[in-house]
Amino acid sequence: MVTSVWLWVAFIAFVLGMLALDLGVFHRKAHVIHAKEAAIWTGVWVTLAMLFAAGLAVFQNPHTALTFVTGYVIEESLSVDNIFVIVMIFSYFRVPEKYQHRVLFWGIVGALLMRGMFIGLGTLLLARFHWIIYIFGGMLVITGIRMAFKQDEEFDGESNAIVRAARRVLPFTSNYDGHHFFTIENGRRLATPLLLVLVLVEFTDLIFAVDSIPAIFAVTSDPFLVFTSNIFAVLGLRSLYFLLANVVYKFHFLKYGLAIILSFVGAKMLLEHFWTVPILLSLAIVVAVLAASIILSLVFPQSAMHVPTGASEGKTQSLFGRLPAGHKAQADDEK
Repeated sequence: MVTSVWLWVAFIAFVLGMLALDLGVFHRKAHVIHAKEAAIWTGVWVTLAMLFAAGLAVFQNPHTALTFVTGYVIEESLSVDNIFVIVMIFSYFRVPEKYQHRVLFWGIVGALLMRGMFIGLGTLLLARFHWIIYIFGGMLVITGIRMAFKQDEEFDGESNAIVRAARRVLPFTSNYDGHHFFTIENGRRLATPLLLVLVLVEFTDLIFAVDSIPAIFAVTSDPFLVFTSNIFAVLGLRSLYFLLANVVYKFHFLKYGLAIILSFVGAKMLLEHFWTVPILLSLAIVVAVLAASIILSLVFPQSAMHVPTGASEGKTQSLFGRLPAGHKAQADDEK
């Protein structure tokens, strides 16, 4: 797909405009995002992504549109595991609900920049050293196997390496100060726990990008399609979080579905010299695996002993672990 530089400029301008509209108009005042509002925004982002795909079908060709949709579905599904971890972090640090959107907004701005750099680097490497695709494929297969068999682990913020490193670099207060990332205490400028949470969210997205970006290269090596499918998935992550945060633990089979998807796209990369999977078949397999894992989760719910008693306890079924029961929060809920 030959992409004009003006198309890149127009897409980036669209993203910046939507972010400005989001923070400057719809969420200018901090408030709790309820399921109805989250569902509306999720619908908006999915609709925009499908309109973009329709534009590709009209101005390019249906194959290009299907390629974008396949990449978008893969990225969106992998972002669900990111939601597990964000739930875990927010719960551990007792982030007041009305300030969670602000953390996710700036976290996603950072994610957009990081993923843009990763995609540019990946495109450059594949263009010069095509054999790297086999390394990407092997990484994805290994990650998929680990995701399927790795047991949940407890998340302990006090012993977390990122938390300890952040506290060595910056002085932190133990109290929240509204939606601010910094505050003044006794004449000193201190970082609030909200900044610490933001750092953790950024770092977890960095970890997920290591898996999700190679996964999209299994579908296409076109930088514009890789970038746009990634960005649409990331932009919809905030509303998806608020929609699923309280019920995400119910999808306990989802991690196995994601493991299958990662292994599939990894194998697709490894076998590309011998077998090319049609893009429509790839999309059908991804959608079928996702649907099956969700349906199985609802038909065969977890036993009572594994269902968390609240958002802060129980297994998340994420590769990154679970929250310990009865943990100590870093700050009290803001009333």
